[in-house]
Amino acid sequence: MQSRLYTLLALALPMVLARATQSVVTFADAVQVEHLGAGSLAATATGGLNVVGLVILPMGTVFIVQSFVAQLTGRGEADQAPRFAWYGILIAAISGVLAIAALPAVEPLLSLTGYSPAVQQEMANYIELRFFAVGAIVGIEAIGNWYGGLGNTWMSMIAGVITMVIDIFLNWVMIDGHLGCPAMGVNGAALSSTISSWIGLAFLAFAFWRRWGNAPRGERVVLSKRELGRVIRFGLPNGMNWFLEFAAFQLFINVVLSSLGDVTVAALMAVLAINSVGFMPAFGLASAGAILAGQAIGGGAKDEVWPIMKTTLLCTMTWMGVIGVLYLVMPAWILALFDTKGQTPEMISIGITMLLISAAWQLFDATAMTLAETLRAAGDTFWTAAARLILAWFVFTPIAVLVVMVWDGGAVGAMLCLVGYLGLLAAALGYRFRTGAWRRIELIEPKLV
Repeated sequence: MQSRLYTLLALALPMVLARATQSVVTFADAVQVEHLGAGSLAATATGGLNVVGLVILPMGTVFIVQSFVAQLTGRGEADQAPRFAWYGILIAAISGVLAIAALPAVEPLLSLTGYSPAVQQEMANYIELRFFAVGAIVGIEAIGNWYGGLGNTWMSMIAGVITMVIDIFLNWVMIDGHLGCPAMGVNGAALSSTISSWIGLAFLAFAFWRRWGNAPRGERVVLSKRELGRVIRFGLPNGMNWFLEFAAFQLFINVVLSSLGDVTVAALMAVLAINSVGFMPAFGLASAGAILAGQAIGGGAKDEVWPIMKTTLLCTMTWMGVIGVLYLVMPAWILALFDTKGQTPEMISIGITMLLISAAWQLFDATAMTLAETLRAAGDTFWTAAARLILAWFVFTPIAVLVVMVWDGGAVGAMLCLVGYLGLLAAALGYRFRTGAWRRIELIEPKLV
């Protein structure tokens, strides 16, 4: 147990830091515009969430690169791995082109929401600028997950730190106008995030080209449509898994919650930005556990998956449990980061209630993410996508509409719906893992004798 825990933590530490830097980027954009008012905060935080809603589909798809590479590594065929990075890069390039093609649809879609005209305009500008970073964001995940499958999680961490530091610095330069730059407000936050994402990708792309981090160069890379189809076959359900859940959540934010006003939306966005700081390190732990599980499966040691998953779950639940306690003990102090000048006391009051309720879902979230990542490592992506589709669209969404818009449940009712959804999801994924169906899935093609 101690050896397994040490192996997990050694692999997870860089990944935890990498995911933490991602959450800091989201958190920084929100915090560094808070002095512009609740409207700007809502536009930035919700705009960022809407961008994630688009990019999460290709991001989730390229995550399968890690599963392929981990199983190849466990099977002793790491020299076959480089072509899977190229499949991920190809998906990233296509995603970037499609995002730019979608720019004309941003404003018409936002006009269907209940946000005030001022928030709609700022949010549209933010989203349009961030769309130019979609290719970079997916590319970072593709190459980072390729390295992760090999057991090298340091490259993602370095790329994450580079992206975070540059984003925070450029936010300071562009939002209020420093070093001769004009004050760009919300647009400055979007532009800084876009630039920093491309710089982070440039580092990882150069590292991959030079094969830094003891990465295998292998033989001459030969790509095939058949193998790309296999990557998409297993990766797309994982992307749809995330996308469908997030799409339901976006509907909840942009239609259901927006009916409660900009201040309530700003409060929830602040709470979610805070939660992302707790969530991302736990997700890093879960992904590290998935790497070990994938390598065990590739090596033919499927009985090792449960002990690995159990150790990972202990770590993620411990972390998220501590985060939940902090929310209970000091909610006002944490939320004060989003109102340093005391301009929006109503937002802070609503946010405190939301943050206290969010403490209730931390352990559910830890369980769901650990199980989902382990199942993804085995290639069990279709079932988890179906489970999220059913729970998000046919349970959570209709109940949230009833609670908030029909029964006038307000912000408290909305948050309780989120708690219930995460609890049901954790139970469903736990059931799937216990059935052992993942043992029968062949992610990589059988080894030729």
